[in-house]
Amino acid sequence: MLTQPFADAVVEAEKVIAEAPHIQTEQDLIEGYDYLAGSIRASLQLAWAYERDFPYFVTSTGPYTKMGLDNPDALYFHSYLRDDAEYVVTGTRGTTRDLSFQVLNGDYSPVEVPDSLAAFDDRELEINADGRFELRFGPDRGKAGPGYFVLGKGSAMLVVREVYSDWATERRGTLRIHRADRLGAAPEPKDRTALEKRYGVAGKILLSRLRTFLAFPEWFYLKLPVNTMTEPRRTPGGLATQFSSAGHYDLADDQAMIVTVPASEAPYQGIQLGSRWYVSLDYLNHQTSLTADQARVDPDGKLRFVISERDPGVANWLERLGHARGYVQIRWQRLSRDLTPDDGPEVDVVDVGELPAKLPYYEQARVTPEEWTARIAARQTAVATRMLG
Repeated sequence: MLTQPFADAVVEAEKVIAEAPHIQTEQDLIEGYDYLAGSIRASLQLAWAYERDFPYFVTSTGPYTKMGLDNPDALYFHSYLRDDAEYVVTGTRGTTRDLSFQVLNGDYSPVEVPDSLAAFDDRELEINADGRFELRFGPDRGKAGPGYFVLGKGSAMLVVREVYSDWATERRGTLRIHRADRLGAAPEPKDRTALEKRYGVAGKILLSRLRTFLAFPEWFYLKLPVNTMTEPRRTPGGLATQFSSAGHYDLADDQAMIVTVPASEAPYQGIQLGSRWYVSLDYLNHQTSLTADQARVDPDGKLRFVISERDPGVANWLERLGHARGYVQIRWQRLSRDLTPDDGPEVDVVDVGELPAKLPYYEQARVTPEEWTARIAARQTAVATRMLG
């Protein structure tokens, strides 16, 4: 059977899910199978998008194809490259808070993170008054300069991120890529051998994807003391002008984690929760993430987030949705300076009943049930608009 290699990989992938070391409950396993479904969809898409001579951007992750503690505020796109060819990227700059580009020398694997060979944001682009831009990636060092970025040896993938802060008002731009010497030509039609190879590649992507991101937390999270967060540090992988603070929590249902962090001057600042499958929690229908624009800032200029299972009745509640254990991450992007420990979070674990005494501006933080429903409705509307934009 032509599809047999992929079918075999799906069977092996189910074993990877079922044997994951963090599984403790039936709900953990159910979420794992849901994660597997998204990974199957994504792996087929990635295998069929592997076009280095006739490339195009594909969505790397989304609400139903999650991986790698995906940022609910970001749209991720990628295209494959050859390091000896020249590529033209054209587009229009949307109104999102950040637009960044990164060239990788491969993909993530269970044993290593790919090197970032170049990383920059749109401040390095020449953008016309109407928002249009063009940039080139290629091997010719003699062309290096504004609008031309040199592809280092091993360059294999171009990743683009559009990051939102105000989901309701910001709008995505447009993006297109082509190989400079192939525009107007067409690829050879696929034959049976090519399709067999694609199905085999899809199976390898699936298994690598699952194994990689089950190993990832051991590298960056689980060796940290529980119920703490790190000081701001450059995000692993070489992202341009991004810092992050990471941690993992373990909370009883009557406990809450208060994360206090200064509201930054950075154009983008956001916090999110993730499951032990190392993916975002449901951010469409629940408030499991917040940006500085979405959050309520206290009069002292600080953001105070409450991570808890029980509803504390405050605007900056992050719902953990039955996940007694999970990950929490803060990101800052488009920075113009390095962050210091003073820019980072402080963490305090308290009983939920103590929150009125522990939150210094508790009365200002409160929301009514009607206000909470409106917040969730705004999220659902904004994500739906973003996905179709």
